[in-house]
Amino acid sequence: MTIWIDVLTPKQVNFFAPLVRRLSQCGTSVVVTTRDYREVNQLLGMRKISAIKVGRHGGGSLKAKLVSSVERVRNLADMPSLSGCERVLSFSSPEAARVAYGLSIPHFCVSDSPHAEAVSRLTIPLSKRLFTPRVIPFKAWRDYGLDRARIFRYDAIDPVAWLKGFRPDPSVLDELELDSSRPILTIRPEESQASYMIDHSSDRILSFCLAPALARELPDSQVVLIPRYDLAVSTKRQVGRRVIVPDSAVDATSLLYYSRVFLGGGGTMTAEAALLGVPSISFYPCAPTYVECYLVRLGLVSRIKGVEAIVKRCNHILKNPSYAEALKAKSRRIMSRMEDPTAVIERHLN
Repeated sequence: MTIWIDVLTPKQVNFFAPLVRRLSQCGTSVVVTTRDYREVNQLLGMRKISAIKVGRHGGGSLKAKLVSSVERVRNLADMPSLSGCERVLSFSSPEAARVAYGLSIPHFCVSDSPHAEAVSRLTIPLSKRLFTPRVIPFKAWRDYGLDRARIFRYDAIDPVAWLKGFRPDPSVLDELELDSSRPILTIRPEESQASYMIDHSSDRILSFCLAPALARELPDSQVVLIPRYDLAVSTKRQVGRRVIVPDSAVDATSLLYYSRVFLGGGGTMTAEAALLGVPSISFYPCAPTYVECYLVRLGLVSRIKGVEAIVKRCNHILKNPSYAEALKAKSRRIMSRMEDPTAVIERHLN
């Protein structure tokens, strides 16, 4: 059997990497595609996944997104390696769903983001099955036209797919010239170019105000800001020299493991840090997602928006190491009860 997997974001690299390995070990032929997106391309190399690069990231403009998507559909449809493909799997890739539908190949969709309305409308109605975390209710998908019988939920949130059996790599500390004896505060900015963030453009600057404030107010700490897209140079200009901004993709999961606090503008790294037991603060500017609400209910994530309040909270966490120790033990118990999403998806693909 040949399965085509379209990988578009850093989160998808981590999520699909274990599945690609498992399918390949079972003798399944796996075709992986991606697009011209530096962080994703570098992470695929780090995970030793061979991928065919087709098209490019559309950026923050709606018209550019549309044009790049149309071009990518055409180029994917012409790929010789899709001949004989029996399954298509993507994390709500509009191009993969459209090509699969046009070529009459079953499309299997993974998503934990019903709030991402644009990509959901373009993918879920064209999908044979949807895989999603159990914490997201069926009603959240009702408007996307997929029968409830075709929605399969796993008892986990997505980062479990790559955190089961995870072992941190301390070389990330050397790579970023970090001192393991000093607290590390890691920041991941908002997904500013996502279509669902367009109406929140005024909220996008918080991470660039927050990073220098933390470096100034907590001088014994090391502040690392992991930029999105290819914005390392402009990010460095905005946050100043005291904030560490990697020039290329890093092993973010290992970095989170060694961090004392994680601060995220929404997205997967907030959930990832929470499951690793790292005290996590979300400054996501939109209404909280189902996954974020779940993590807040469990006490693994705090939602705080103001810079001054976030700095105060970080200072409190750093002064109370027993809090972090208790949180780590709690997160281990929670994750131990979760199932592996990769195994659930693999069973249905087969």
